[in-house]
Amino acid sequence: MVNHPPSESPHSFDAPRPPRLVYGCGAVERLGELARELGGTRVLLVTDPGLVAAGHVARAEVNLARAGCEVARFADARENPTPSDIERCRAAAAAHRTELFVGLGGGSSLDTAKGANFVLSNGGSMQDYWGVGKARLPMLPLIAVPTTAGTGSETQSFALISQEGSHRKMACGDPKAMPAIALLDPELTCSMPPLVTALTALDTLAHAVETRVTRVGNALSALLARDAFRLAYPALPKVLRDPNDLDARGDLLLASAFAGSAIEASMLGGAHALANPLTASFGVVHGQAVGTMLPHIVRWNAEHTPSAAAYRELACSLGCPSSASDREGAQFLAERLEELLALAGLPRTLKELGVREGDLDQLAADAAAQWTAGFNPRPLGLPELRALYAAAWTL
Repeated sequence: MVNHPPSESPHSFDAPRPPRLVYGCGAVERLGELARELGGTRVLLVTDPGLVAAGHVARAEVNLARAGCEVARFADARENPTPSDIERCRAAAAAHRTELFVGLGGGSSLDTAKGANFVLSNGGSMQDYWGVGKARLPMLPLIAVPTTAGTGSETQSFALISQEGSHRKMACGDPKAMPAIALLDPELTCSMPPLVTALTALDTLAHAVETRVTRVGNALSALLARDAFRLAYPALPKVLRDPNDLDARGDLLLASAFAGSAIEASMLGGAHALANPLTASFGVVHGQAVGTMLPHIVRWNAEHTPSAAAYRELACSLGCPSSASDREGAQFLAERLEELLALAGLPRTLKELGVREGDLDQLAADAAAQWTAGFNPRPLGLPELRALYAAAWTL
C-alpha cells in the first residue's frame, strides 16, 4: 500500500517492491522449485474443494513433493472468508509446523492464506490487523497461484476478510503480507466456467478503471491501470467465444496481476464502495455488483475534469473517435462497459438483482461507510451514493 500525505503531489509515490511474477503456460510445474528457492520445505497448500475436483491441487502437490517439500492441504477456503475460516487455516498451519504458504485458487483462497499467515506469525485474531501495517513480526513467505483472473490478490499486500454476521469487509494490509511470488499459469484458469470467467474479468476491469482515476493516483498506478485495461477488455469476448484460448486467458491473468498492483499503488473508488453492500446485504457476487455499478460511477466522475480525460484515454483504446471530447469519451467508455454485461448475459439493473427501491437508503448508508469511497476523485456523500443506486436500479 502506498501512502500519500495530503500535502504531497498526487504524482509522487513511494512504491514497495512488487512480488516476483512468474508467468507462462505450464508455469505451475515450477512450484516446487520456487518453494525451495524461498527456503520452504514444510508447505501448507491453501485451496478449495472445487480445485481439488479439477485436479489442480493434486498437480501442485506432486510438484511440491518432487522438490522434497512436505505438503499439508487446507482445502476448506470459502468465498468471502471470515475470521473463523482464518482460525481454522491457522490451526492447520500450526499443526503442520508450516514454513511456507501456497495459496492456490481465487481471491478467497489467497486471502485465507494471507489471513492465516497474519495470525500464525503475529498472534491474536484477524480483527487485530484491520487497517494498515499492524503486523509487528515477520511473516512466512507466500506463493500465490491464482486460478481466476479477477481479484488481483496475488499482487496485493491486503487480505479482505468478512466480519462474522454483518459481512462487512475488513481490509487487513501490511507490506509483510505481500506474496513473495505470484505464479501465473493461464492453463489453470481454463477450468473456470463462462460465468465465473466473465465475473472475474469484470472485477479486473473495474480495478483498472477505478485505479486510473483515484484521488491518490500516480504515474505508476496510471501505467499499470492502462495496461491492465488494454489487455482485459478485448480478451474477455475472446474467452467467452473460446474458453480454451490460452492467449486471451493469459491476457486476463496478466491484467488481473497488473490491476492488483495498481490497487496497491492507488487504492479503489466509488464503484467498489457501492458494490460491497450489494454483496453483504443481497449476496450479489462481487464481479456482478461492481460491474453493474461501474458505468454509473464513470458517468458521475466524468464531471471531474482530470477523470474525464483519463476515461477518454481508455475509451480511445477501444475505438472512441479521437475528435471526441473528454466527456464524450467517458460516455463511450460507460457504454462499452455496459455492453460487456450484455455480452456475458448478466443483469444490468439492481432491480433484476432483487434489490427493492426501498432498500436504496440503507445501501447508500452502508456504501458511505466503505473505505474506498474516500478515494473516489469526486466526493461521494449520502445523497450522491443514493442517486447512483437509483440510477442503477432500473433502466
